[in-house]
Amino acid sequence: MSVSCGVECVLCVGCTRWAWKRCTYIGSDDSGSWPPATPEEFEPIPRICRLILAVYESDLNNPQYSPAGAHRLKPEWVVKRVTYEQTNGHAPPYLIYTDHDHHEIVLAIRGLNLIKESDYKLLLDNRLGMQMFDGGFAHHGLLKSATWLLNQESETLKRLWEENGRCYKMVFAGHSLGSGVAALLTVIVVNHRDRLAGIPRNLVSCYAVAPARCMSLNLAVKYADVIHSVILQDDFLPRTATPLEDIFKSIFCLPCLLFGVCLRDTFIPEGRKLRDPRRLYAPGRMYHIVERRFCRCGRYPPEVRTAIPVDGRFEHIVLSCNATSDHGIIWIEREAEKALQRMKEMSSDTVTTAPKIPKLERLQTIEKEHKDALERAVSLNIPHATTSTGNEEESSQEKSAEACQDENKSAHSGGGTSWDEVVKKLMKRDESGKLILKSETNALQ
Repeated sequence: MSVSCGVECVLCVGCTRWAWKRCTYIGSDDSGSWPPATPEEFEPIPRICRLILAVYESDLNNPQYSPAGAHRLKPEWVVKRVTYEQTNGHAPPYLIYTDHDHHEIVLAIRGLNLIKESDYKLLLDNRLGMQMFDGGFAHHGLLKSATWLLNQESETLKRLWEENGRCYKMVFAGHSLGSGVAALLTVIVVNHRDRLAGIPRNLVSCYAVAPARCMSLNLAVKYADVIHSVILQDDFLPRTATPLEDIFKSIFCLPCLLFGVCLRDTFIPEGRKLRDPRRLYAPGRMYHIVERRFCRCGRYPPEVRTAIPVDGRFEHIVLSCNATSDHGIIWIEREAEKALQRMKEMSSDTVTTAPKIPKLERLQTIEKEHKDALERAVSLNIPHATTSTGNEEESSQEKSAEACQDENKSAHSGGGTSWDEVVKKLMKRDESGKLILKSETNALQ
């Protein structure tokens, strides 16, 4: 009798502890140790969100889903709009836009349409471990859609890039279902750049908004230099390791499914998850927008954290009433814009002083973070992980592309001089290593 009472007490304490930890786990815990993003690297994201929102519109001149301040795109720069009837179920609707202000060619793909059977067919066209791809695994239906999309639009994208001086960035963007297609399309383009006139890798980028888990962990880390995932606080989709096809089979009982997944994953060791090569993850570098706190009502000024996580890569389901609303592209665009404006305001007080993190130093930090993530994946014995991204041979192409980008930036900014150049011209270091004005050194001499 005493033994059974003891077992019951241990079981009750264990269940209570588990329930407490799960119910008090909030979305911001996933990125608690990440550094903040800078305004320069986060600047394209609200703009890309508005372009994705434009795909949802039937008439850009009379928008129905216009965010605050409108879409801010010029209809005459829209090269092509493709609807469900034109894709014939092979891909979600998309838009090709030439942004001459920011020197970008953008292909934006919309998210899941709950009333379209073709979108469900894309999601259901997959089984765990069904599709091997580039030394890892990928979602079969999304990969097939990305391949079809490249075959359809490669000539258009190639022509636009060549017509604009072979200097514009090629940006692929998508939301939800479209994010998986965009991410896998980016991987294909990076590995077959000849399809787009040999575009350098550093001119290709992807923004996966509310990303779907579409590729294995080794690929998610390998392509973190070109793929950027944007997640709003408690969004359920990047955290749900359950195959996409099972999620949307249960879309009308999603809270029940999330609770079941949460309970099941509690008993799966972290190491076992990492060593499963078939397990899919959200791709690339993560940007986590955090706006709520534990046991606090309302939304706080959003902050953005960024990293390339290997272990602890949004592995825990958040039992939150905002898990589905945080998946909406309208909310993501709104909070991303607020976060960007807040970052700019916080950095405005450094106008008359040296920036805390110079742009060149931040670029080197981003490259080092990617290298460290690759090495971390190898040290954890992630299947098929390597320390190489396979782009070492194209350094000369990238240097010429960077020079071309620098020319565009200087022309766009009216020939403005960077802080580093000002410091180099006006100041020099003395014997102790301190910066002093050159005029002062001349006076002393």
